Amino acid sequence: MEEKLNLVQNWDKTFPKSQKVNHRKVTFHNRYGITLVADLYEPKEYKQKLSAIAVCGPFGAVKEQASGLYAQTMAERGFLTIAFDPSYTGESTGTPRYMASPDINTEDFQAAVDFLSVQDNVDSEKIGIIGICGWGGMALNVAALDTRIKATVTSTMYDMARVNANGYFDDGDNEETRYNMKVLLNAQRIVDYKNGNYELGGGCLELPVPDDVPFYVKDYSQYYKGRAYHPRSLNSNGGWNKIGCMSFINQPILRYSNEIRSSVLMIHGEKAHSCYFSKDAYKYMTTNSKYTDNKELMIIPNAVHTDLYDNMNIIPFDKIEEFFKNNL
Repeated sequence: MEEKLNLVQNWDKTFPKSQKVNHRKVTFHNRYGITLVADLYEPKEYKQKLSAIAVCGPFGAVKEQASGLYAQTMAERGFLTIAFDPSYTGESTGTPRYMASPDINTEDFQAAVDFLSVQDNVDSEKIGIIGICGWGGMALNVAALDTRIKATVTSTMYDMARVNANGYFDDGDNEETRYNMKVLLNAQRIVDYKNGNYELGGGCLELPVPDDVPFYVKDYSQYYKGRAYHPRSLNSNGGWNKIGCMSFINQPILRYSNEIRSSVLMIHGEKAHSCYFSKDAYKYMTTNSKYTDNKELMIIPNAVHTDLYDNMNIIPFDKIEEFFKNNL
């Protein structure tokens, strides 16, 4: 049975609408038959076919948050862009809701490239992607798979396979801890099966956040529960299903990133708790690789994780624009 789309037509983004670009909602499907919903942004005036960029992330966000801000800003700078909701989230279809998959979420990015490739006003030889937070890791995964992608930007990147398997800062990177975690997750599967639904894991903490929690927990809550709250965002509300990210544990997504031939720019904040993901991924991507000349890691001094979600004074859009214009 085909799922019915209920697309919101009024402007409900967490950032102001630009008068410099045209905006409309579009849909496309992935190879699993899931219909993905995206916001398309394009310059109001252009004389030739445009370079195009697909944007997604952060992990558990919706296109009305950071990805839409990136997409709209890059459209102001002359690109046709889409910010899409991944499968099982936001306005996109897919049931049960609030599931994540290394395979299906990689496919979501490829489906976005499919869509962009057939637009009359897009040069299909000039397509790039931007992945934010957990979708930065997915962007590297798809860049290693999809030869149509000519340039990739990751921003404040998370390796979702690593964090699910090892915990934050690799504190749980041992067989015993992983085993105990898998016991709990598999017990939860039985509970969910008996109940006929999937129990949510919980989103970010409500404001005000207690003083005794780590800074990055406050950082997330201030974004998702505060300045960028959105009713369709998982992180702003009940979060992923408890078993929603289970398959990331033993499906590493960056295995072949050192075979990426196309250009990659990785951006991260110096003070971000997650900075080690980008540093290590960049090191691996450029080790035993023949394709290092077009890879770059950019560390933003004093920036924290969510600064690269929405802080227009910190996100290096000039650098991102230059990167795509040079490589698309």
